[in-house]
Amino acid sequence: MDVHVGAFADLEEDAQTIVTIGDLEVGVFRLGDALFAYENRCAHQGGPACEGKIIPKVVSVVGKDRVVQGDDFKDEEMHFVCPWHGWEYDMRTGRHAGNPKIRLRPVEVIRRDGQVYLRID
Repeated sequence: MDVHVGAFADLEEDAQTIVTIGDLEVGVFRLGDALFAYENRCAHQGGPACEGKIIPKVVSVVGKDRVVQGDDFKDEEMHFVCPWHGWEYDMRTGRHAGNPKIRLRPVEVIRRDGQVYLRID
């Protein structure tokens, strides 16, 4: 079943849209011209992972002496953070930033005639 989300042009860039379909909540993310969607259920304790803050990937800057000098951001990899306990996920893959074996359940996104749909099984 395809569920209409809205017009692609109406989806805010670098932001999420939460769609409720019966008991299922899905976070739809627009990153430039790309769309990604995941079940809005954190792998940690079931929190609303997709509703969290969107940030670039945070990386530690380590000096030649192997001492952390501070943090930096990598704008080419956007993440979102579950508001319950801070679990961080890659927007493109839904994988946990610290353990790529952990991931959110993806939902297929379809773009057709300027409209966005979710394919729900």
